[in-house]
Amino acid sequence: MQTMLGEKQLAQTAISAENYAFLQRYIYQESGIVIDAGKNYLIESRLLPIVKQENLSTLNDLCSLLRATAPLQLKSRVVESMTTNETLFFRDLSVFDALQKDILPKLIEARRNVRRLSIWSAAASSGQEAYSIAMLLKEFGLEGWKVQIFGTDLNQQILDKAAAGKYLQIEVNRGLPAKYLVKYFTRAGLDWQISDALRSMVKFQRFDLRTSMSSFGPFDLIFCRNVLIYFDVDTKKQILASIRRTMSPGGLLALGAAETTINLDNAYTRVVHGAATFYQVP
Repeated sequence: MQTMLGEKQLAQTAISAENYAFLQRYIYQESGIVIDAGKNYLIESRLLPIVKQENLSTLNDLCSLLRATAPLQLKSRVVESMTTNETLFFRDLSVFDALQKDILPKLIEARRNVRRLSIWSAAASSGQEAYSIAMLLKEFGLEGWKVQIFGTDLNQQILDKAAAGKYLQIEVNRGLPAKYLVKYFTRAGLDWQISDALRSMVKFQRFDLRTSMSSFGPFDLIFCRNVLIYFDVDTKKQILASIRRTMSPGGLLALGAAETTINLDNAYTRVVHGAATFYQVP
């Protein structure tokens, strides 16, 4: 029996070379995400739950369905399953230290006449980054200011979670200072609900970074962290150029620690604030 079960599981996880190549092309076409050769484990871990939910037998069956008349909802689920939603509150403390001690005070002073700030979390995931920024801004007061944080992601399901603003205990344990938990969250059963005051500062919307940003901005500060690493060079260049055109003069872009604009878009200037690196437009 164990041998038969093992063979069945192996049959479910096995994917033909032709279908692997098809999924590489399909996911790239729909999201810009590059799946390298030999990432079978990634394909399997992300897509086998969909195979089961759709009562299919194998990954090859899923590919056949995608090639044929798969519902739009299924196609979206396949693409969204390949996005990475790893995030936490105040991720990379050096970045938020720079915001609190240097960048936000200067930005607030520069915008004091217009009393307006606009910030974009361009890979918002489940919202922790956007809400972390909102908490810092709340600490500055800014009564009477128009403060808008815009959060976008390719994955609608994860954005719905972000908009709800409800987090598990393990999620608030990851990076969130206790003083902010007490000040900005309330108990909701076993979970924690972020305050309406913070939720009102953030607007979430599904968005593909490869598409036109002509209606976006201008933004004073943009976070686009740990997402460019999933794109090829041409797509990175396209996204960085588009982001730059949405930024206010002197605006700052925060990328992930393994990401850079160097050799991709020379219109940005690398600037260092404390232990954190940002990229500034003229």
